[in-house]
Amino acid sequence: MKKEKRKRSAMEKREARNFYLYTAPWLAGFLVLTLYPILYSFYLMFTNTDLTGTGQFIGFENLRYAFTDDTLFGKAFYNTIRYVVMFIPSSIILAFFIALLLSKRIKGLGFFRTAFYIPYITSGVAVTILWGWIFQKDFGIINYLLSLIGVQGPNWLGDKKVAMFAIVILSLWTIGNNIIIMLAGIQDIPQSYYESAQIDGAGAICQTFYITLPLSTPTIYFNLIVTVIAAFQIFQQPMILTNGGPLNSTYTAAMHLYNNGFLYGKMGYASMMAWSIFAVIMMITVVIVSSSKHWVFYDE
Repeated sequence: MKKEKRKRSAMEKREARNFYLYTAPWLAGFLVLTLYPILYSFYLMFTNTDLTGTGQFIGFENLRYAFTDDTLFGKAFYNTIRYVVMFIPSSIILAFFIALLLSKRIKGLGFFRTAFYIPYITSGVAVTILWGWIFQKDFGIINYLLSLIGVQGPNWLGDKKVAMFAIVILSLWTIGNNIIIMLAGIQDIPQSYYESAQIDGAGAICQTFYITLPLSTPTIYFNLIVTVIAAFQIFQQPMILTNGGPLNSTYTAAMHLYNNGFLYGKMGYASMMAWSIFAVIMMITVVIVSSSKHWVFYDE
């Protein structure tokens, strides 16, 4: 009995040692490359530190400056929220219905699934430059197609009224990951539900809105949270296509963070911007999580 206890104790010690040994590289990387920068950026928010790392503690001066003197702070957040309001509902709806179509047994299904997913894994810079050509006012393919039916296309990237719509359209091109996740959720719904509905005489539309949609709400819930987090950090598309223009109509919070941190050298102010974006994302996420009990339905 004592020998068994000793063997068990030695095995537990060996397993514990191996656990710490194997997780040590990840733990060290997390502490040095993730946790420390997060905590240090929180400290920088209360300083006027520049790119050289020198600065003084100034308390809430960065926040005061943002809300009273920085005219681009409010504009950047307004544009970001405007983008979020347009992009998130359209991306969730589009991802659901495309996934619904991809869940059907049709010829060439593998090709279509691949085609919708490829834009997501393609280089973001390359895709953005490609869409810059597509949106070109005089020679872009969109305006050319519109001209064939006698419609004069807008100046997609040069008109402040439509530039953000162009950014949203580009972003919708790259929702392949949401589509795949939604497709997995739809395929996980038991077929017995559809068979029972068919016996009761329910058509395809009724099955979609009374079976597929309610039982897809857990997947929609996940996609919604992930998309909110990503949408508030929109940076690459407006930076490459318009550089925030025209007249700052596509100038986002992430761009303001980047410009202050790396162009103007205001790392303290940029850290305040980063935590402001985090605070907004956190508040919206809390609202979504709190409301999920009213609209997310699980199989059980």
